[in-house]
Amino acid sequence: MLIWLSHYFMSNFHFLRVVQYITFRAIFSALTALSIVLLLCPAFIRRLQKLQYGQVVRTDGPQAHLKKTGTPTMGGSLILIALGVSVLLWGNLNNAYIWIALFVTMGFGVVGCVDDYRKITKKNTKGLSARKKLLFQSLIAFVAIGILYFTAKGSNETQLVIPFCKDMVIHLGLFYFIFSYLVIVGTSNAVNLTDGLDGLAIMPSILVILGLGVFAYVTSNINFAHYLALPYLPNAAELVVFCCALAGAGLGFLWYNTYP
Repeated sequence: MLIWLSHYFMSNFHFLRVVQYITFRAIFSALTALSIVLLLCPAFIRRLQKLQYGQVVRTDGPQAHLKKTGTPTMGGSLILIALGVSVLLWGNLNNAYIWIALFVTMGFGVVGCVDDYRKITKKNTKGLSARKKLLFQSLIAFVAIGILYFTAKGSNETQLVIPFCKDMVIHLGLFYFIFSYLVIVGTSNAVNLTDGLDGLAIMPSILVILGLGVFAYVTSNINFAHYLALPYLPNAAELVVFCCALAGAGLGFLWYNTYP
């Protein structure tokens, strides 16, 4: 949004040209998301405690985890809010990748919120059944994959490239749907399996997100892409803004999610 406004006022306020730079917007997207979570999280926690939206802990798990019963849950919804606000502010909304990334993240986030809500209201650890979760995740994933595949402007957008290995390219064809599905749904469920201890899910997620942001930046820069034998994807630059916003929101959440 701000990049649009800068176009209108740049002629009178030359300093607004800085908004055009991806690095500037990436840094401020992270700071914006971080600030939103840090500022809103205390009130958000108090609200969840008032509503008695507390964590339900499995009785067959480690005894040390039982003391977490009643700990406010559904904190991921605040990450989604911070991510959405930050990306809409600092991202180039003409970029399709931004909208697809938001669609998948928000969609999976809604599934997670519904799962948590059912756990809270039913006072058990089951929530949504594994079959229903996989069904909703699959629908969201295939919609995003279909858009990416049918709007691809070149074969380099649907190929599997082995990083840093020149000429090692796998032409996926229709197998692109299966491979992308495994990446999207598999990654989401891998995070769920990682979770369980304070900060255990969010910290690896931040590191992976930042790594993906680096790849997005490198592949969107023609010089870096050619030097490192990576495909050149000019529109991938906006995903740096998305990744930084998500990492910033995650860091804010981590501040309130660390031991004890």
